Amino acid sequence: MDTRKTPIDMNFGRYAKVGIVVIGRNEGQRLITCLKALQPYSERTIYVDSGSSDGSVQAASALCARVISLDLAIPFTAARARNAGFDALMDLWPDTTFVQFLDGDCEVDAAWINAATAFLSTRKELALVFGRRREIHPGQTIFNAMCDREWDGKPGEVAECGGDILIRAEALNNVGGYSDRLIAGEEPELCVRLREKGWKIWRLPLEMARHDADMTSLSQWWRRSVRCGHAYAQVSNLHRKSPYRIWRRNVRRAVLWGGFIPALAIGGIALHPASLTLLLAYPLQVLRLAGRMTSTDADRWPHAVFAVFGKFPEMQGIMQFHVNRLIKRQQRIIEYK
Repeated sequence: MDTRKTPIDMNFGRYAKVGIVVIGRNEGQRLITCLKALQPYSERTIYVDSGSSDGSVQAASALCARVISLDLAIPFTAARARNAGFDALMDLWPDTTFVQFLDGDCEVDAAWINAATAFLSTRKELALVFGRRREIHPGQTIFNAMCDREWDGKPGEVAECGGDILIRAEALNNVGGYSDRLIAGEEPELCVRLREKGWKIWRLPLEMARHDADMTSLSQWWRRSVRCGHAYAQVSNLHRKSPYRIWRRNVRRAVLWGGFIPALAIGGIALHPASLTLLLAYPLQVLRLAGRMTSTDADRWPHAVFAVFGKFPEMQGIMQFHVNRLIKRQQRIIEYK
């Protein structure tokens, strides 16, 4: 079914049992905005807090049905928070059919839940649906703009999703929830297990949520990219035997551009100074990536530069994962805000 040509009956799933799980950590006003947008569903909204110190728990208590504060003695992960929220939701309202997961720095579109529920109600083979997530301030910094580009994609069946989704409770139960120990990348990892069970993942051509990355510095972008590299390594290693081969190419690209080429170029100086010419591969790669973007994209050059430069922090994240794996140490969450 092509949803760009087939209208969605907004009323079909209006009376389905929908529960909401919001997760957050020190989101401040963003969390209040998020929960206020969910007021029509507040009686079945659960907020899960991961050690906030900004009054988030108190603010959320007045805006949703239940607030859960995670035990500080156990390492925080978004996956752990989502599982805690889902378990509480199903304990309180076992008749829940669909669950809307939302990050606390997002504001859901007013029409999204009804439309997504209606679509998912008619497609029994689908585990979950998601739509267009947009940055609130994409023009504020190049880093916010890159996030906005990252959220975009063609509608239809896809291999993976992000954190904001409407999922069938049956499907999430079917695979045992999210993987608690993943510090990032838990959503695409969940999609691997869902697809292995025969479920499908679908992107709808609808507005879903507005996100506030609030990424204003290079150091924030670097930390987020390190987290991304760690996720590539951890998830691809977890599913190294899977036929879906999730993120193996991402790991190889990061290792090539963030590790192998610079090591070969600099290490080869002892043999011949000409080895430094290998570094010309980087501006050539920038030219190639910029050329693939539309000529009307005013930010295509900085996007291309950061796409190439980003392989270095990704490589750092990959190395962190493997060092931790060898010494059997649990990586703590990598925060960029």
